[in-house]
Amino acid sequence: MPVFEYVAINTASKRVKGVLDAESAQVARSRLREMGLLPVQVGEVTPAAKPAREITLSDFFARPKTFDIAMFTRQLAVLLQAGMPLVDALNAVLEQIDSKGLVRTVYDIKETISEGASLSAALAQHRRAFPQLYVNMVKAGESSGALEVVLFRLADYMEKQLALRRRVTSALLYPCLMVMVGVGVVLFLLTYIIPTITKIFMQVNRALPTPTVILINVSTFLREYWLLMFASLAIVLLLLNRYLKTEAGGAAWDKMKLRLPIFGKLNRKMAVARFARTLGTLTKSGVGLMDSLDIVRNIVNNRIIAGAIEQAQESVRKGDDLATSLKRSAAFPPVVTHMIALGERSGQLEDMLIKVADTFDDEVDTTLAGIVSLLEPAMIVIMAVVVGFIVLAVLLPIFDINQMVQ
Repeated sequence: MPVFEYVAINTASKRVKGVLDAESAQVARSRLREMGLLPVQVGEVTPAAKPAREITLSDFFARPKTFDIAMFTRQLAVLLQAGMPLVDALNAVLEQIDSKGLVRTVYDIKETISEGASLSAALAQHRRAFPQLYVNMVKAGESSGALEVVLFRLADYMEKQLALRRRVTSALLYPCLMVMVGVGVVLFLLTYIIPTITKIFMQVNRALPTPTVILINVSTFLREYWLLMFASLAIVLLLLNRYLKTEAGGAAWDKMKLRLPIFGKLNRKMAVARFARTLGTLTKSGVGLMDSLDIVRNIVNNRIIAGAIEQAQESVRKGDDLATSLKRSAAFPPVVTHMIALGERSGQLEDMLIKVADTFDDEVDTTLAGIVSLLEPAMIVIMAVVVGFIVLAVLLPIFDINQMVQ
C-alpha cells in the first residue's frame, strides 16, 4: 500500500506533518479529514523513503531508553482512546519521538502491522526495545479488546519504575560524589604536596615522628607503585566479574546483597516492590498468573528471590494459593504474604499487589533517606580523621625542628 507524506492544519490551527498509508492521494485526504485535519499538501513517498530523521549506524544497536518507551506508550494509548486507527496512531507518534533508534523501531513495527501482523507480534520482533513483559501485556490487551487501557497501565508501570530508579540514583549521587572528591584530594596531597614538604624533613638529621614516617612511606608507595596498583585492581575486578557471571558466583553475590547490614534491607524492598508492581500490572491486564510469574521471575534481578518465585510457581501449579507458596520460601517479608493472602480471599489480588508495591516504594524512599543521613556524617568523620592525620604528620616534625632551632 502506498505511503503518503502530508502537511495539514489541526483543530488548533497549527500545521502538523506526518505519514499515513492509503490507496491513493484522494483516499489519504479523506482519511485526514476524518481525523479532524485539514490537508494542505499530500504527496506519495517513494519506496526507498524512510522516516525523515537521519539515522546513523549506532542507532541500530542502541537500546531505546525507558523514558522514550514510556512516552511512546502513553501517546499511542491516548490516540487509540480517541478512536484513531492503529497505523494512523503510529504515524502520528512517529513525529513526536526524539530518539532516532526508536523512530526506526516504530517505523518497522508500523510496516509489519501494515502487512497484516498484530501489534504484539510486531513488538515481539524488537525485544531489545520491548521486553517480554511489554509484549505479553499488549497481547492480553488485544485479546480482551482493551488495548488502550493496557497501554496506559504499561506507561504508568514504566514511569513508576523509572521514578524509583531516579530516586535511588539521586539519593546516592551526593555521597558517591563526596567519596570521589575526598579520595582525589587525599591522593593529590599524598602524591604531590607531601613529597615536596618531606624533602625538607629528610635534610634534617633527626629521627622523624612515627606518623610522619608512615605518611612518607604511604606517599612513596603510591608514587612508585601506582601502575602496579591499578594493574592489580584491574585484574581483580576482571576475575571478580567473571566469577559473578557464573551461576555459583551470581547466587553468592545476590545472597550477599540481601544480607548486607544496611543495604540488604534496601535491596530486598526494591526487589519486592518490583515483583509486586510487575505481577499486579500483568494480572490486571489479563495475563495468566503462571505466565505472569514466569515473566516476574526474570526481572527481579536477584537469583535468591527468583528461586523463591519459581518454587512458589510450582506450588501454585499443584493447587496451593500464592500467599502460602511465597510464605514457605521466607524470601518475602511477612507483611507481603499477608496482604497477598487478603487479596486472594477478597478477589482483589491485582489491586493488593499494587498497594504492596506502593507501600514498599515508600519504604525504599524512607530507607534511602536514612542511609544518606548516616553516610554524610560518616564520610565527613572519615575525611576529618584522614586529613587530621596528614596535618599531624606534617606539623610534628615542624615543631621538632622549631624546638631544635631555639
